[in-house]
Amino acid sequence: MNIYVGQLPYSATADDLRTIFSEFGEIASLNLITDKFSGQSKGFAFVEMPNNSEADKAIKGLNKTMFQGREIKVNQAEPRKEKSPYKKRW
Repeated sequence: MNIYVGQLPYSATADDLRTIFSEFGEIASLNLITDKFSGQSKGFAFVEMPNNSEADKAIKGLNKTMFQGREIKVNQAEPRKEKSPYKKRW
């Protein structure tokens, strides 16, 4: 299951997230989203957990908890929407 983690402090690292999520089970991948120019965190990440029951426990256990001084948002990620190759012009 792909999990969205939002409202992260900009100082959070992938290792920090790996530490808290590994308490709930196996992590297949972790992607901390960063600005492509500055390299600074954008404040959200995606965590892929192969076992759905472990992922559900992580969501329930971490949503609306304090992490490095901020209340984080943790839920199942929405599938990515396809972008139209044509830009609408009004």
